[in-house]
Amino acid sequence: MNKKSIIGTSVKRNDLLAKVTGDAKYVADMHLPGLLYARTKRSNIAHARIVKIDTSRALALPGVKAVLTHENVPRVLHAGSPHPRSASVTCDQYILDSKVRYWGESVAVVAATSEEIAEQALDLIDVEYEALPAFFTTEEALAAPDTQLIHDREPGRNLVLPPVKIQRGNIEKGFAEADFILEGEYEGGRPTPAYMEPNACMCQWDGNGNLTVWISTQTAFMVRGIMAEVLGLPLHKVRVLVDHMGGGFGAKQDLFQSEFLCALLAKQTRRPVRMEFSREETFLGGRTRHPVKIWLKQGFRKDGSITARQARVVFNSGAYGSHGPGVTNVGTAAMTSLYRCENVDLEGLCVYTNSPIAGAFRGYGVVQTYFALDLQLDEAAVVLGMNPAELKLKNAVSEGDLAPSGHPIVGNGLPDCIRRGMQEVHWPRSPEQTEGPVRHGWGMGCEMHGSSAYPGIKEQGNAIVKMNEDGTVVLLTGTAGLGTGAHTALAQIVAEELGLCFEAISVTHGDTDVVPWDIGAFASHTTYMGGRAAQMAAAKVKEQLLERATGYLDAEASTLEVLQGVIYAPNGKSMSVRDAVGPRKGIPAAQLVGTATYHPTKAYSFAAHFAEVSVDTETGQITVLQVVPVHEIGKVIHPVAAAGQIEGGIQQGIGHTLYEDYQIDMKTGRSLNANFVDYKMPLSMDMPQIRTVLLETAPDPGGPFGAKGVGEDPIIAIGPAIVNAVYDAIDVRFHHYPIRPEQVLQALKAQDGQSQRVTEGAHA
Repeated sequence: MNKKSIIGTSVKRNDLLAKVTGDAKYVADMHLPGLLYARTKRSNIAHARIVKIDTSRALALPGVKAVLTHENVPRVLHAGSPHPRSASVTCDQYILDSKVRYWGESVAVVAATSEEIAEQALDLIDVEYEALPAFFTTEEALAAPDTQLIHDREPGRNLVLPPVKIQRGNIEKGFAEADFILEGEYEGGRPTPAYMEPNACMCQWDGNGNLTVWISTQTAFMVRGIMAEVLGLPLHKVRVLVDHMGGGFGAKQDLFQSEFLCALLAKQTRRPVRMEFSREETFLGGRTRHPVKIWLKQGFRKDGSITARQARVVFNSGAYGSHGPGVTNVGTAAMTSLYRCENVDLEGLCVYTNSPIAGAFRGYGVVQTYFALDLQLDEAAVVLGMNPAELKLKNAVSEGDLAPSGHPIVGNGLPDCIRRGMQEVHWPRSPEQTEGPVRHGWGMGCEMHGSSAYPGIKEQGNAIVKMNEDGTVVLLTGTAGLGTGAHTALAQIVAEELGLCFEAISVTHGDTDVVPWDIGAFASHTTYMGGRAAQMAAAKVKEQLLERATGYLDAEASTLEVLQGVIYAPNGKSMSVRDAVGPRKGIPAAQLVGTATYHPTKAYSFAAHFAEVSVDTETGQITVLQVVPVHEIGKVIHPVAAAGQIEGGIQQGIGHTLYEDYQIDMKTGRSLNANFVDYKMPLSMDMPQIRTVLLETAPDPGGPFGAKGVGEDPIIAIGPAIVNAVYDAIDVRFHHYPIRPEQVLQALKAQDGQSQRVTEGAHA
């Protein structure tokens, strides 16, 4: 009997036909009888108290059915997500408030019979503000007097949370043992997720006081939980529906106040209400990556080993805390690992400013801190006269070393990625002889990222697997599909566990009244945690199936095997799964149901990216020519989907490094590029050649068939790889992203303008 594996093959996605034919319905495509359209009035000042707000002219406009302000909505302080997700977010939000904290914040909403009338009504709402001092940088905010704080909450000083401090070993002893010390400052900009589907929500109440919410979210059950909490409803009165999504990248974990407002408008008007953000509003009311400033100091021995690591990381949270606590804890803790170091002293700060809200975004703090850490390893290699890849390989964490979570690492994933990448690109590369203004260079960057949010959040995955009387199977899962093909991967896992063909599995998802509870799609854990729960539930169904078949096949259940929908016994007998469970001779069909709950700890995926760039020394233009990403992800469930995640992450990472930066006027806080014309991103024609290599050298026992996550990893390593390649090309070291052409030209004029300092250590 030849077993044909389902996992490890690129089966046709189970949502393919609906999407390519246009049948897939997103929230903005939905229409209900009597639907009203909601629009938001936003502040034109960065920090102020609302003295007066007059909605009378708007309410008098024909077609306007309701207007809400802070004066007529519930005043409930909330974190935007219920327990246990609240462990990583901040309790500092109201639906609407009498104070605005950034330019573009919501101050009122209108529901009307058409979008045009709703937009017209916004101009008829009169708002009088009392201006307050605004702080747009973390330095300004930290220095603000106590009488001018953005939020009146602990710990004060405009801090979102108390400083995160991580200490291990003896930092003074570590620096004393160093042969030399490197010190540098690094900075990251404000890219946005730029998902294709704008935020959208539609709400309807029935006659029994039940609320139904159609929404584009990564966390349907978190939406249900926090809406119930803030609106004062029991959970069974709130139903959240999520079918197709056009991307989220972490940002759609949050609620954006629009969800509460949509529900309140629907309740007041007794009609369904839909609110969809414009593209500009996805910038104004959405979430960005946390801008960051990092001071990093490390000690090195002459053999390249790291003796000490000290850092201060300052995240700019913007006007609200959102995921600031989670990002600060995760990003700061990440610096304890990747490159081995016994002595660490780290401090992470997250600071309120009167700028756009930063939140969860693919890479969750690790993008920023590993950018600095990897770049400084490259700088150390120059001082040591070593090849950067060899230095990183020497210090790469491996089997048994502590991960950022405090868990011992399983396998040698990172060294495997570095070695394989070196082989693939024939590293070290010989310097290319070039004529004219264009210079070429190669660089490499490394990363590791956890599957699951443990230990910050104690998560669980849940699944129900039902076998029908014809032997087909339904998987009920609360995991969200962001457009990545996650439900296809889960169906593959169930098919593999049961021994059925992929086409025999269907997936029911996206309805909080039907599917089991799920914490949401984030932290690269959907396949790892949701897939493991599905595998466990399928295993319970398989156990029942084989026990039922024993009487027909005259064999013990433990000796039976299921392949491609057929049950085989060692005595040569066999029968189809359909026959085993179907009705016969008046006896009803078997009802085989398996349920499972999985509590994950932590697994880490690894990657090394090797990138070639060209730099035009006359224009400053940097072009990424090719990338060879090597990823170790335990077990590949769907190769094309995994490669797609990696290519998409690289595209975002190229944007972060070279183009993307959501900018505001540093005097007024006004948004400057909240659109896809002025906010520059790499498009398909800007993409380099990508040759993805997938490794399965360190499978994790906690994942389904050893699988680990891959969603966030690719955006982390590509930035350092590009910046290091630029140094290789033009001998200029940049410590920030994005790198603009004019900055390249300025740096070329001042080749010696590096910000790092090299000092002699105790054994120099």
